[in-house]
Amino acid sequence: MKLPIADARTTWQYTAGLLRTNRRALLVLATLHVLAAIAGLVGPWLLGRLVDDVTHGTTAGHVRDLVLIAVAATLARAVVQKVAQQRSMVFGETVFASMREEFLNTVTALPLSTVERAGTGDLVARTTNDIGKIQNAVRFGVPQLVVAVVTIVLTVAACLVLSPLVAVAMFAGLPLLLAVTRWYLHRAPDAYQRESATYAQLNGTITESVEGVRTVDALDLGGRRDGKADGDLATVYQAEMRTLGLRTVLFPGVDLTFVIAPVAVLIWGAFLASQGTVTMGAVTAVVMYTFQLTGPVWNLVYWLDDMSVSAVSLARIIGVRLVAPDRVAGTDSPASGDVEARGVRYAYREGHDVLHGIDLDLRPGERLAMVGPSGAGKSTLGRMLAGIHPPTGGSVTVGGVPLVELPLEELRRRVALVTQEHHVFVGTLADNLRLADVGASDARLREALAAVDALEWVDALPSGIETEVGSGGAVLTPAQAQQVALARLVLLDPDVLVLDEATSLLDPRAARHLERSLGAVLAGRTVVAIAHRLHTAHDADRVAVVEDGRITELGAHDELVAAGGSYAALWHSWQHE
Repeated sequence: MKLPIADARTTWQYTAGLLRTNRRALLVLATLHVLAAIAGLVGPWLLGRLVDDVTHGTTAGHVRDLVLIAVAATLARAVVQKVAQQRSMVFGETVFASMREEFLNTVTALPLSTVERAGTGDLVARTTNDIGKIQNAVRFGVPQLVVAVVTIVLTVAACLVLSPLVAVAMFAGLPLLLAVTRWYLHRAPDAYQRESATYAQLNGTITESVEGVRTVDALDLGGRRDGKADGDLATVYQAEMRTLGLRTVLFPGVDLTFVIAPVAVLIWGAFLASQGTVTMGAVTAVVMYTFQLTGPVWNLVYWLDDMSVSAVSLARIIGVRLVAPDRVAGTDSPASGDVEARGVRYAYREGHDVLHGIDLDLRPGERLAMVGPSGAGKSTLGRMLAGIHPPTGGSVTVGGVPLVELPLEELRRRVALVTQEHHVFVGTLADNLRLADVGASDARLREALAAVDALEWVDALPSGIETEVGSGGAVLTPAQAQQVALARLVLLDPDVLVLDEATSLLDPRAARHLERSLGAVLAGRTVVAIAHRLHTAHDADRVAVVEDGRITELGAHDELVAAGGSYAALWHSWQHE
């Protein structure tokens, strides 16, 4: 499954909405640049006037007056441009900040089932490469486009007012400019889309190799992973060469128009002046205006190229907003804490069920252990019971209300899932713990750490719970990170806990002691423990044996051992290890 990409219409609608939201600031920005552009038109006009005056005779005082006017216009332009640039920077930063915040809110609200199916590579590419590409366009591109368009329009208008006959030659390079630009813009979106997709694939490969570095090392897969990365890099290179080829046509074509236009104006203007149709001053002014257009036109083409890249990235970013929710919140409230699964089926791929019509009742306050071979469906069933994945068939309810119909905030308050995969965020250890309870006091944090047997090593840190952890801070071992995750669970205090091998990184003795400590703290809570160590099943109220996506045995430990089935065989095998 891949994350969607917005089409051109949706991307334009989003962009138009963004501009409407910031239309007042954009109008102020445009007004300032209009004033700066008008001030910039004074110089060539005065030069043309000076040429005509000298031709027909003038005084030193008149020349001095023209020079003073030019200096005043230049100073005025510099002041207005300074204010306009400041406003442009503020505008760009404001718009980009709102886009970034909206994107972050969208990403953090994505259905977990969608994230797991899509994989991390594409999402990482969108949150890094694509955000980086539009960052420059929003901060600088939009203001620069405003400057370029305003300057071009006003300069052309000034030329047409000054001397329409001479100004006609300004457009001599326009057919070539339009042809080259149209050719480029017709091919650029697909090429840049392909380029972004190749980077997403490369990011996915690198992320998988880094996250699975221990497996890569243990199974000597380094060469294979390097080969895959090299293949992805070759694909990226081909995509980059394609976009580079497009630019090698665009840029020389645009440069050629910059040569054609002023030469055409000069030749045509000289002819008209020789015929007495126009003055030399008019020709001089239009030639200067034509040279003055080079910068704005080049900026326009440059930012159009950059916008082509950014538009592809923006479409990918907007595409995240198009991910359909995997649930619709209802209005009913659970009448009790009873969790019931009825006919639960689930398929990661359509037509390939990994769970086959499972029925299960969880009694409030009981501890249920799920055991079974790898790939039997234990973790998938755990995610069903935690409301992470909506079942593709059947239902999972709490107090008679389907879990997927509970508002996410209420669902997370009632049911929590802790897996063997944990993340330590950058910040203090206290900040990491307060993710579960923002208002928790230091005393409450210490109680939670004590409940998971972590207080001793936390007190040994340089600054205790205020020690900086995560990237660049104190390094926690995988077992310590697991204890931090469990401490968050204690602080969250949900009604139902699903523990998917949540103590697998601890040694067996420490894990059993921790589970008993947690049991005391979480007394009265419903706990589903997906176990790979059978002492967890031994201590549970009931044990569910999951095989081939079905619950084949369900009962107390002693009952299942006495029954002599799969669980009994597993228990006896584990005892003799």
